[in-house]
Formats: sequence, structure tokens, C-alpha cells
Amino acid sequence: MSAKPSDVSTVIIVNKNQQGTKTLQIKTKHISRFRQYVLGVLGVIVCLSGTIVYLHKQNAKQELEKQQLMAQIVSLKGQIPVAKADDDKTSAQSYIQAIEDKLQKINGYLRKRGVPGFTNKSVGGSGNKDAVKLTDKEKYSMYDEYLSRLAKTVAYTPLGYPRVSSFTSFFGYRNDPFENGSAEFHPGIDFKGQKGDAVKCTANGTVVYAGWFGGYGNCVRIQHINSLETLYGHLSRIDVKVGQKVEMGDVVGRVGSTGHSTGTHLHYEVRKNGVPINPVKYLSINN
Repeated sequence: MSAKPSDVSTVIIVNKNQQGTKTLQIKTKHISRFRQYVLGVLGVIVCLSGTIVYLHKQNAKQELEKQQLMAQIVSLKGQIPVAKADDDKTSAQSYIQAIEDKLQKINGYLRKRGVPGFTNKSVGGSGNKDAVKLTDKEKYSMYDEYLSRLAKTVAYTPLGYPRVSSFTSFFGYRNDPFENGSAEFHPGIDFKGQKGDAVKCTANGTVVYAGWFGGYGNCVRIQHINSLETLYGHLSRIDVKVGQKVEMGDVVGRVGSTGHSTGTHLHYEVRKNGVPINPVKYLSINN
């Protein structure tokens, strides 16, 4: 449907350099709104210009922060002493990277057991007078020996929780739950749990017992290094066999209430040379 004559206005375009003129027909309503259109276009241009200026400032700010950060990193690297040529030509930077790799590996072991990580402030970084007297080579040797030994032993030392839950009973003397008025020695820690909950071994080792073990009911015992052994009692199910090699975090059984037990829970022991010791000492590396 064509527009009515009153709805259309004719615009005459005069070309100064040529004789002819041109006409352009535009709807009248557009001409009446021309000012609004111009203001709208100008508004868009202003917004775009403002956005460009803002982004430019932000980029400049980020670039400045980046340069400042790089300068700080360069400054810190410059403060790290570099080993001399006769020190096997090993730079402090490469040694620190080796430390970080070892710490990452160790903390990986700890996280699998619910144990928080640790820092190395107590080794060569305590600021004591003896540490100040050490040469760079001696400090490197101390760190390397300490971390290498720690990385090896952490994997085979029972640390952390066989299951992450609250305690229902601690190590030491307590009231006998079966005989009121009498006391008994409790050689481990009891963890709350539901029947069938997974029980995980707390260190690498070898299964030396997997079966019924008197009052412990279904029981698993694992031999570790340094004459250490862990025991997992009252299990509803055993998932390992004697002679089997296990690693920290492996499931060795399921929570139950077998043997001399008043309810579903996990009984956990740490033994040294066959003698039960307080497992609390092994729940955290800082104990």
C-alpha cells in the first residue's frame, strides 16, 4: 500500500558544481523526527567513544600492573643466590623448582589422607643463627636430604584418617561398655560410621593379616616401615588378602560391628613393634 501525498515530503538536493538538481522523497514523519535521530546517533557515538576510552585505560592499567609484577619477580629472582660453577652448576631457581615438585608430591600424599599440607620454614628457613652460618651449598644439601627423606617416608608412614568422620572413643583407659563400673584399656581410636562405609589404609604397606581376629571381629593388619603397623577392626567386609601390597587411600574393608562391639564403627590402631601407640600422633603431620 503506497503512502498518501500528505505523508511524503520532497527534499530537493542542489549540486553547486553542476546544473542539475535531485529530489528525494522522504516520509514526513521521519523529517519531523530528524532531530531525535541525530541526537540518538550522537548518543551512540558518545557511548562508543566512552567505552573505547575506558577500555584503553583499563588495558593501560593492566599492562602497568603486569610490568610491576614482572619487576617484582625479577627482583625476587635477583635476591636468590645462584650456586657457583663448582657447585655442579645448579642454579637456585632450578633447585627451588625441585623443592616445589617434591612438596607437591608430599602434599598429594597428605591430601589423600585428610591431612593438611605443611611448610618448610623449619628447615634452613627458621632464621636462627646456625642457619645463617650455612653456605648456599650446605643449605641446598640440607633441603635436599630432608625433602628426599620425607618424600620417601611419608608414603609408608600411617598418617591421616582411615575414614574422615567424628570420633566415638579415644586411646587410653575408659569405662568398659560391657561391664559397668569397670575400666578397660582402649588401644586405638573409634571412628563413627555406617555399615558398608569404605575404610582406607593410611600408608603404603603389606597386608599381614586379613580375617577374624578375636574381639576385633573381621580385621585387617598392614605392616609399614619403621616397625609400624596399622589395624582396622570390626569390619563388615574385608577387601584385601594376606601378602597384598596396598597404597595409601586403598580400600581395605567396610565399616561394621563384628566381634566385641556395641555398635557400628571402625576401630583403628597404630602399633610400634607390636605395641599400640596413640594414633592421634599420626592423624596430622604437625603432631
